[in-house]
Amino acid sequence: MEVVVSAPGKVLITGGYLVLERPNAGIVLSTTARFYAIVRPIYDEIKPESWAWAWTDVKVTSPQLSREATYKLSLKNCTLQCTSSRESTNPFVEQAIQYCVAACNVVITEKEKKDAFEKLLLQGLDITILGSNDFYSYRSQIEQCGLPLTPEALASLPPFSSITFNTGDTQSGTKPEVAKTGLGSSAAMTTSVVASLLHYLGAVSIPFPGKQYSENGSRINNGLDLVHSIAQSAHCIAQGKIGSGFDVSSAVYGSQKYVRFSPQVLSSTQDSSWRRLPEIVSDVLKQKWDHENKPFALPPLLTLLLGEPGTGGSSTPSMVGSVKKWQNSDPTNSQEIWQKLADANSLLELQLKNLNKHSREHYDSYKHVITVCSRLPHNKWIEMASDQIGDSIVKSLLDTREIFLQIRHFLREMGKAAGVPIEPELQTQILDLTMDTEGVLFAGVPGAGGFDAVFAVVLGDAHHNPIISTWTARGVLPLLVGENPNGVCLENGDPRTRDVSSAISSININ
Repeated sequence: MEVVVSAPGKVLITGGYLVLERPNAGIVLSTTARFYAIVRPIYDEIKPESWAWAWTDVKVTSPQLSREATYKLSLKNCTLQCTSSRESTNPFVEQAIQYCVAACNVVITEKEKKDAFEKLLLQGLDITILGSNDFYSYRSQIEQCGLPLTPEALASLPPFSSITFNTGDTQSGTKPEVAKTGLGSSAAMTTSVVASLLHYLGAVSIPFPGKQYSENGSRINNGLDLVHSIAQSAHCIAQGKIGSGFDVSSAVYGSQKYVRFSPQVLSSTQDSSWRRLPEIVSDVLKQKWDHENKPFALPPLLTLLLGEPGTGGSSTPSMVGSVKKWQNSDPTNSQEIWQKLADANSLLELQLKNLNKHSREHYDSYKHVITVCSRLPHNKWIEMASDQIGDSIVKSLLDTREIFLQIRHFLREMGKAAGVPIEPELQTQILDLTMDTEGVLFAGVPGAGGFDAVFAVVLGDAHHNPIISTWTARGVLPLLVGENPNGVCLENGDPRTRDVSSAISSININ
């Protein structure tokens, strides 16, 4: 028996920093970049001593890091004891395993399912973790091979290539250990491990791709709320704080408008020294999870592009800490900027909804405007409106651009006041150039900003947009990742066995 589950990375296009506090919302898009967790038994038969000693074996393999960790899992307390080098361990995976086993102890109550769950545990858990290349930086490999910084060079790498480690100052927290692209690798990894284990052990039934929604467009749960609660718990414990949770939520449910949960729902996980893990998980599952995750997607014929500037990434926790320190030291000014940014984010959401409405009610006109404007700079778009409907669509496009320019302005103000590079000068130059390029609706730094990545939302097919060559000429590596609204899903098998061509992103850059 083998179970393979994948969960997507994310791009937070609005709500950076604000999403940390209720009731502020953020628009988060899930992507074609996915983490895969493969779960299978270690042993074909149950080891007799496992029954007597109340433990079982766990093995976690990360081929891209050339790491393997082994553990003993206490069947009573649902806790892991490492039996290999600690250098090979991953706290996010460890917490995911412990919380999943504890959750299964709580929610699986039928005798037949309970017996099957215990048998699977006693056969051991063999877990393999794989992340799409899009999560990591491969600039150095491309440059060492003498290849240009192009999508074609990225596509020439084998799927699930070995991961590059950052050099320089990684101990102070200013730069992560692994060179990443800012797509939420830890959240996607944690969610994939949680969902695969809960499915494998019989607690939930994860849907296949395309099966997450019913005919009327409503989301089919299939136990996803349990996946969400356990993934949020494990992720928060592993990172040492209760974050906003938007990255885990998008990994579970897909693209959405997100409002965070109240931190109090995870309070029992923060003081757990005297309680067994199943008791803690039981308490977490009884809490009222008050987050919002309404499905959201970009309007039709708009395409998400991401680029890697190549500075090794930024440490989000460090930047968030500096912003919070600024809020405490200057509450009046910070609240003013906070509110302006929140208002601008709401206006952007409204304009994107307007574009979605235009596409539903006047698709032919909408398609014509998008197609024509995709080949022109923004100052020529208004000339393309031939009737009242076309004029209204163009106005929505131009209003969307203007609002996003305001969002960027307020983020720069926040960064300057807090002393953190939310939109660094290098990124500003690239983004200004990007927004002046034909067919670009808006462009920015995702999430908390910094040096991880830049993104652009363009009109029409990315293949026809000159932003690819513009980025390449300025040292920005265009990534193969695009938007995909699906959240966590069951896979047909090990992704390494698939045809290499299917692993290339559907963004269709040739």
